[in-house]
Amino acid sequence: MGSLSNKRVLLGVTGGIAAYKSAELIRCLQGQNAEVRVVMTPAATEFITPLTLQALSGNPVSLELLDTAAEAAMGHIELARWADLILVAPASADFIARLCHGEGNDLLSTICLASHSPIAVAPAMNKHMWGNTATQKNLHQLREQAVHIFGPAAGYQACGDIGEGRMEDPANLCSMASALFATGLLSGKKVVITAGPTREALDPVRYISNHSSGKMGYALAQAAAEAGANTVLISGPVQLDPPERIKTITVESAMDMLTAALNAVEGADIFIAAAAVADYRPASVAEQKIKKSDDEMYIELVKNPDIIATIATLPLRPLTVGFAAETENLEFYATKKLHQKKLDLIIANDVSDSSIGFNSEDNRVLLVQPGSSKSLPTMNKVLLANKLIEHIAALLPSSTLQTPQP
Repeated sequence: MGSLSNKRVLLGVTGGIAAYKSAELIRCLQGQNAEVRVVMTPAATEFITPLTLQALSGNPVSLELLDTAAEAAMGHIELARWADLILVAPASADFIARLCHGEGNDLLSTICLASHSPIAVAPAMNKHMWGNTATQKNLHQLREQAVHIFGPAAGYQACGDIGEGRMEDPANLCSMASALFATGLLSGKKVVITAGPTREALDPVRYISNHSSGKMGYALAQAAAEAGANTVLISGPVQLDPPERIKTITVESAMDMLTAALNAVEGADIFIAAAAVADYRPASVAEQKIKKSDDEMYIELVKNPDIIATIATLPLRPLTVGFAAETENLEFYATKKLHQKKLDLIIANDVSDSSIGFNSEDNRVLLVQPGSSKSLPTMNKVLLANKLIEHIAALLPSSTLQTPQP
């Protein structure tokens, strides 16, 4: 069973009488805790107003490909990156044909071309249009392109005909969309993930820390849970809500995180160290607040334990995955870290780029493992997390993996 909780759904609305159902579909998606943005084709606005869908979604509705203000920031690319799922409902015969042949002559079709996210279409048309040979050929080709076809349903149509071609009911579409995020890749596995920063106390009110938001680690925990894993998230201090259906252990310091990791990792199949752990901590912590006095102050620091290296040397070690946040020579330092710490995989990103990484919704990473490396393009962290979990699952012995759900 999948979940749309915390997922970002881009709802595409094309021209057809079934566009009125899009309003109910927005409510249904939001009822499953998804965030929804809407893109409408010009024909769709003849059936339902953008204002209606904006009021329901709580976000501006995007309409034009050549919107000067939006395209100054490459708006269609940003929307393509934002979405965890693109759901076109209703999808007219015309839009299905254009999507099939890779056309990009409006905003919605261009977003589909630019996106790495799953795409699903909910056909809605007259039964004769649905049964037309050209339409069926287009649908067959879309399936080969890994586009999901939701429906259609059969029944009474606005034109008076009765037959196949009605858009699926919004509740059914929500269930189908939710199911896309349940892979079963890690069914029966235990995954432990660290996330966020650590805080190393100087005195009762001050500490040493870093800019990690925890978003990448939290997204990985959600993706692991959706893949069927028994997931444990060990989190430093972040401004994020604990994910549902995941055991979350909150910690402050690197020493706290190490203790929690050693306790949680027993029986684990995978350990992912996504936390930005402080390398050093003050040698001593003042019992009272340090007062400002001298012009200069010197703090003695001692090295913190290396959590991931400690896990990697356990007698019964899990598959061990680390992160490398670098500002230069990304592959060189990631490869060095991989070998020094005897890891199975390093996920490296360039934190000197302010558009990705710390406190950003997006990330772009390099996957480094013994003997090979692979770059992944910039995408939102939720979508990236799903792709990383797929990659990590493939590193487990094949005999231990479950067959993914269709």
